[in-house]
Amino acid sequence: MRLSAMGDVAMTVPVLRAFVKQYPAIQLTVISRPFFKPFFDGIPNVSFFAFDEKERHKGFLGLLRLFQDLRALHIDAFADLHNVLRSQITRNLFALSGKKVAAVDKGRQEKKQLTRAENKFFKQLPTMFERHCKVFEKIGFPVNLSTPEFPGKAILNVEILKIIGDNQEKLIGIAPFAQYDSKVYPIDLMQEVINELALNSNHTILLFGGGKKEIEVLESLSKGKDNVINMAGKIKFQQELQLISNLDVMLSMDSGNAHIAAMLGIKVVTLWGATHPFAGFSPFNQPLEHALVSDREKYPLLPTSVYGNKKVEGYEDVMRTIEPNKVVAYIQSLL
Repeated sequence: MRLSAMGDVAMTVPVLRAFVKQYPAIQLTVISRPFFKPFFDGIPNVSFFAFDEKERHKGFLGLLRLFQDLRALHIDAFADLHNVLRSQITRNLFALSGKKVAAVDKGRQEKKQLTRAENKFFKQLPTMFERHCKVFEKIGFPVNLSTPEFPGKAILNVEILKIIGDNQEKLIGIAPFAQYDSKVYPIDLMQEVINELALNSNHTILLFGGGKKEIEVLESLSKGKDNVINMAGKIKFQQELQLISNLDVMLSMDSGNAHIAAMLGIKVVTLWGATHPFAGFSPFNQPLEHALVSDREKYPLLPTSVYGNKKVEGYEDVMRTIEPNKVVAYIQSLL
């Protein structure tokens, strides 16, 4: 069970792929929001159960109905990869019925030590992937992530090819947004990155985002450049996943798009502001060098937040220490 957010749900996918490879006789049921179902399409032995938060599974009585719905599937063990009130109640109902249960340890105390201003304990914490593996180990299924497998490139349909064309040599994805401003690279600097990458006519740069405000920004970033295309609002979510699976590299913030690209086996370059990969949210199977972080010598309190939701006075411009030419050079080195 993992209900949200998009990036966190995407982070379960590599672990489940490894699980089904190592335990081909076990049937997995993923409990999550309906929107995330495409993440799990095509994974053998994995079925999807849609959590209906608005009606059937709303409130405490709804969680009792959820338990009854799941019990009808003859579930033997419950892996809680979310560890919030809803999943805790569901997990405890399974425990009371005599089933094996385990929950993810989010390492809140360690993360507090990493992000506090004084006596900061600056070190790499276990990744969320490692924490998820621990959950399965507790219910008797240790998972090894050392030899990951990824789906192949999806075949792009006519609708997508009409938008992006069909003669690209290199496809570069850029997802310049995140939930919190402290994780977003300044738009003027992102424009410099895009302008430089667009000088190479062999590059097709695809911009990802959503919502009216983001679409307007993406339109401005792509203006006047034939090989820079705003994809926001033009294709369905499943088509977006298919398109991302064809990228040569994705440039993303510390956000959901980074994890989506990584779960599909795409090289991901991430930019980090108030947050830091040491908190354990670096995209799957990406070298630490792919994470370009803000200058800790100039801003020694970094990271100031686990999720980017805390604002620290004087730290509004930390991401300006990541120079656009460095971002461009790193992307080009991966191409």
